[in-house]
Amino acid sequence: MTTPFSVERKRVVVVGAARSGVAAAELLVRRGAIVTLTDARPTIDEADRLRAHGVSLALGGHADAGFSSADLIVLSPGVSPRQADVAAAHAAGVPVIGELELASRWLRGRIVAITGTKGKSTTTTLTGRMLDAAGYRVLVGGNIGLALSSQVDDSTDDTIHVVEASSFQLETTDTFHPWVAVLLNFSPDHLDRHADEREYAAAKERILANQTADDWAVINADDHAVLAMAAHARARKLAFSVSGAATADVTVADSTIVRRTARGAERLVPISSIRLLGRHLIADVLAAAAVASLCGVEPAAMTRAVEGFAGLEHALEPAGKVRGVRFVNDSKATNIAAALRAIESFDDGLVVILGGKFKGGRFADLAPALEARRATVIAIGEAAPLIEEGLSAFVPIHRARDMADAVRTGFVLARPGDTVLLAPACASFDMFRDYAERGRVFKQEVAALRNHVGES
Repeated sequence: MTTPFSVERKRVVVVGAARSGVAAAELLVRRGAIVTLTDARPTIDEADRLRAHGVSLALGGHADAGFSSADLIVLSPGVSPRQADVAAAHAAGVPVIGELELASRWLRGRIVAITGTKGKSTTTTLTGRMLDAAGYRVLVGGNIGLALSSQVDDSTDDTIHVVEASSFQLETTDTFHPWVAVLLNFSPDHLDRHADEREYAAAKERILANQTADDWAVINADDHAVLAMAAHARARKLAFSVSGAATADVTVADSTIVRRTARGAERLVPISSIRLLGRHLIADVLAAAAVASLCGVEPAAMTRAVEGFAGLEHALEPAGKVRGVRFVNDSKATNIAAALRAIESFDDGLVVILGGKFKGGRFADLAPALEARRATVIAIGEAAPLIEEGLSAFVPIHRARDMADAVRTGFVLARPGDTVLLAPACASFDMFRDYAERGRVFKQEVAALRNHVGES
């Protein structure tokens, strides 16, 4: 019999005081640990609350965190396991795990874990809505919404935890064991954190590592990298495909998402019920429907959830029109592949705002789609010189100082009926706190432009 995981009277250092780290520190204290939370920032908003709960704080750096004397180190997703103090403690024998791994050890219900380079948040949210529409007890979180540590106390035997899992979270897992693991797609990303593409892929593959023949792997049959990653998975496989691949179990036929079975094609969701911009988002709906089908959700409940889902903020989100020019916010497109999918969602007459903190990849990979749409590019942020280097031979490029300048320049370059698309293909940290702040500022500048030109 496996010994239950316990931190009673253990000295635990939590590194990183963002959402996940704070939730982990509070959970550990409730479970009897002696907790120190450390962060490079000199102050954090939750300081008083954490101290009141019994958490010691080591802020403004990690010198007083006590890494070497800890019984366990828990990392927030934003902290690399190669961070010097963490790596040294690990080399000295101190166990190091991530917040996702920590929380999963105490969950009582089953886990549906969803990863991929693009589409995680949409698929996770829609899967949760489908299960909720069917009456299941479901909690959604992880890399989206509530940290998994915040769900532990509410976890019951009949709970289904729908968890968005990033590569940063997965690389620090050890025993993490999803009942259903979803691999949406794969393309190079986060190469500013991972040493190379192979290391990034290895982190993603960890979602399958502890699955058994009693589990399920939901995989994208249209993505060769995903098929290779799942080739040796022990779990049963359920493949989905937008293109109608012959090997797919869940696909589109007669304008309906169907699941192919030995008894024939079961109709799940009409395509007409999907309210999302972008053909690539249909793949996310297919993946969610595949998971819901495994959970026993009836097609009517899936369809209700899809009909009521207009998409997520910052994911191909309509941001309004100004004198016939449409503005669309896809600030969550933080890598080249995501930006490409966003660009491919539109026809001719496109102005694309690209740039931010470069994460790796080739901007030139966007050239065919941009050329085909006779697009114009506005470059912002640290990556602007790289954007010009990769794309200036193919499309016109304009520099913008900030988001306000980018929005106004886009409006001047566009004609009525055209679209100005924010699809940065980069992280936001050179100019903004995160992609959400970047998206909000974009929408605020669109609203300011509308007010300036006097159009509601």
